[in-house]
Parts: sequence; C-alpha cells; structure tokens
Amino acid sequence: MLNDKANFSQRGHLQRPDHADMRNKCRTYARLLQHIKSLDKSCMIPLRKAYCHSLNLLIRRESREFSNELRNSSKASKSSTPLFEGPAGANQPASITDSPADAYSKMITVFIPLLVDESSFLAHFMCFEVSTVSQSDANVEATTTSSVTLEASSSIGKTSNNPAELGVLNECLRELLDGIQEDFYALVDWAFKLDPLSCISMHGITDRYLSGQKAEVSGYVQLLLDDLETRITILFSRFVDDACYQIEKYERNVRQIGVVPYIPRFSQLAARMEQYINGSRDLVDQAYTKIVTIMFVILEKIAQVEPKYVDIVLLENYAAFQHSLYDLANVVPTLAKYYHQASEAYEQACSRHINLVIYIHFEKLFQFARRIEELMYNMSPEEIPFQVGMSKVDFRKMLKSSLAGLDKTINAMYRKLQKNMTAEELLPSLWEKCKKEFLDKYATFIKLISKIYPDEKVTSVNEMRDILASL
Repeated sequence: MLNDKANFSQRGHLQRPDHADMRNKCRTYARLLQHIKSLDKSCMIPLRKAYCHSLNLLIRRESREFSNELRNSSKASKSSTPLFEGPAGANQPASITDSPADAYSKMITVFIPLLVDESSFLAHFMCFEVSTVSQSDANVEATTTSSVTLEASSSIGKTSNNPAELGVLNECLRELLDGIQEDFYALVDWAFKLDPLSCISMHGITDRYLSGQKAEVSGYVQLLLDDLETRITILFSRFVDDACYQIEKYERNVRQIGVVPYIPRFSQLAARMEQYINGSRDLVDQAYTKIVTIMFVILEKIAQVEPKYVDIVLLENYAAFQHSLYDLANVVPTLAKYYHQASEAYEQACSRHINLVIYIHFEKLFQFARRIEELMYNMSPEEIPFQVGMSKVDFRKMLKSSLAGLDKTINAMYRKLQKNMTAEELLPSLWEKCKKEFLDKYATFIKLISKIYPDEKVTSVNEMRDILASL
C-alpha cells in the first residue's frame, strides 16, 4: 500500500483512506494469532511491534498527504479580521464562506473515525483482553469505516478489561498513531495564520468529537483531541491577548474626543465571532469577558485625562457601546451583561454631567436650599429666617438674581450641554433628562421654601415646566 500512489492524496485529488481490504487480509491470520497467544504470550510482543510500526508508516503518510492537499486546494485566503488599531474603516468584517476551519473539519471527519477504528481493530486482531468498540461515535455525520468483527473463542474473547493488558495496549496505540498529531498541528497553525477566528470553529469541532470518545481503546485518540483543543485554545488566547494589547495602546492618547475607535470595532469583531460558533460558546464568551473588561478599564483611564470632560467622554462611549451591540446583546447573554453594565455607567455619567450643568447655572438657588436643609437639622422652620443671610430680604435677592433672565439662563444651560459633545444624536435625550432633573430639584426647592417663607411669591413648578417646554 505504501508503494501505490493511488492510495494517497495527490495534487488536485483528495484521497480518503480505505483500509477495508487490508483488514480483510489481516482477518485471515486472526485465529492463528489467538493460538500463538494461548501457547506463548511473549511471541505477541514482536508481532505487535511490527504491525504497529508498519501501520504507523501508512497512516502517517496518508495523513501527511491528506493534510497537504487540504491546504493546497483550499480557497481560503488571509482574513481581514477586525482589529483595534489602524486607519478607521480598514477593518470591515469579511465573508467566512471559505474558512480554513473547513479544511480542519474535513481532516477531523476523515481521520478521527479512522484512528478509532484502527485502535479497535488492533485490540481485536492482536488479542488484547479489553472491551472495544468497532467505530467512532464521535460524530453521527462522520463517514464511518466498516465494522471490525473477529471470530474469537469464548476463552479468549474476554470483555472485562485487564489493567496490565490495557497498559500494553496503550503503549501499542502510541506506537501505532504517534506522529500523526504533527499533521493536525500543521493544519491548525495554518488555519490560525489565515484567520485567527477560525479557532472558534475548530474548537467547537474538536470538542464535539472529544465528547464522543468513550471507549478505552480510543484513549490515544482522546489524548490527540485533548492536545488539539489545548493548542487551539492557546492560539486563540494569543489573538485575544493581542487584541487587548491594541486596546491598551489607546491609553497613551493625550486627548481623546468622541467615541474611542475600539468600541465600534469590537462590535464588528463580535458579530464575526458569532458566525464561527459551532457548538460550545465558552471560548467566545471568555474572549468577550477579557476584551470588554479591558475596554471599560481603558475607557475610564482615557476619560480621566481631561477631568473637565470626563463625563462627556464616558457617556458618549458607553452610549456608542450600547448602540453598536444592541442586536447582539439581545441574543448573547455575556454581551447582555456588559450591555447593562454600560447602560448603568451611561446613566451615572449623564447624571453627573447634568447635575454639574444645572449647578453651574443655578448655583445660588440650590446653595440656598442646601443651607436651609442644614439649618433644619438644628432648628424649627420659623427660626431660619432670623439667621444671618437667611432673611426674607436675602431670599428675595437670591431669587431675583437666580431667576432673572430665566430664558437666557436655560438657553445657556442647553449650550453648555451641547458644548464638547461630538455625538449630536445624544443631545435631545440628554436635554430631556436635564429638564426633568432640574424640575425635580426645583420642586424640592419649592417645598422647602413653602415651609420657611410661606408668604413669598415664587414661580411654581408648573410655570417652570411651561417655560422649559416653550424654549
């Protein structure tokens, strides 16, 4: 078989390994091997070694040629995976029609059932006293090879596992299959270089096959799948770490205005990552957690560069995060968690910014109210007008200076909100929040005043609401 090129994949032709004829020929010697073992078990050692060595050469050649042809015939090209740095607009998500993960899937689909079958056949043919399965049940869609059935006498065909036999079998399986992992590794590394996000699909495929390996005779195959899963996870973690490093670079910006570029780019990346999910989403959710956490940490640091604009930077960016991930957050629980976190942070930033704007333009009004609240802890409302700076005359002066030219003051408050805002679409909702907050504060002020200066005429809350509505 090794000398016949038709048994192996060649350029332009992908050859699926077929060992049916070889196994049929081997079955001719099955009963002879059983008798040899019953006469002298030590004779089985060189026979097993010779069989494993020869078949190892065949399987490695098949896997090498198959892997090479998969890569050569693949139409997958280097992907423009969305990154967090570079010129704006350069990182648009691309189609994943020809993902390099497809080549890995073919390799797994063909060779994992083959390796499990060969492991099972070895256990039967070489008379190991262990229970076996005839074929892999890792994937119901996988094409399986013919089942292995050998005639065995009741005295030899034991189904209970002998620990010593199992140890020898595992050593034989290592000799049988060792080296084939290199062809899988090469395919994984190739796929990662072309498209790092293909790790998501490859991880899902590997995990699905891994969960299907239950027989003890397929132990080496399980180790192979474990190693592949670990390798894929490490490669994807490298990609995620690189993404986090790119985000951290934004902290070095001396002055950040508007939405940080990594926020819309993350939404592109997340949308693309979702397309690759094939089974478990643990790998993707872990990536989301790591990336979004560092995004929020860096955003807070960027905002602190200019203390005057800290809340403007935060509210604009948290709003952009919510807007860009609204659709995904409705279907992805991990992103929904960060969506709500961003929503809370947005509301807090809005509240701080609005309160600052209100306080700047109505400072005397609310300082007077705060003074009343402080005095009410220690005295009755009737005593307050007799305190220094709290007489009716003082109150009237304060009220006149605060509410005179109210139209201009409110317009100035609107312009203050508008100043330094780059996201104009946020202004209407922000202004509505500002008016509501101001009216709430003003209503509290009116309640206080009615207790201390009940006879004084003050613009009512309804009148103030009408004034705000007319502007």
